[in-house]
Amino acid sequence: MTRRPLGRLEAEVLAALAAADGPVSTAELRDRIPGDPAYTTVNTILFRLHAKHMVTRARAGRHYRYRLAVDESRLVADRMRDHLRHANDPSSVLGRFVQDLTPDEERALRDVLAEPRRPPGDPT
Repeated sequence: MTRRPLGRLEAEVLAALAAADGPVSTAELRDRIPGDPAYTTVNTILFRLHAKHMVTRARAGRHYRYRLAVDESRLVADRMRDHLRHANDPSSVLGRFVQDLTPDEERALRDVLAEPRRPPGDPT
């Protein structure tokens, strides 16, 4: 079974969880997501992410508190790679991406590109 790409709200929920200092409730998480999504919508997204093993949850009274269970940078990088794979002209996409970087993002990219490449699967 192949997974569909994460939707925008799922990505926002994952980003909010990644930024949290610890486990958060649905209500706390909802307050951290732009656009004022409905509590039930956020709760449904969390339920689905839990079923996909992307978040963990622990009961806290009548509710759950959620924590990110995956590496956010890996998720985002995989999504970016997937988009490039489906682009008609990946070089143009990369060129446009680089043109739109902020100076800080460009500096970070240059730093990453200057590092020696690690073999796939190397955790260091």
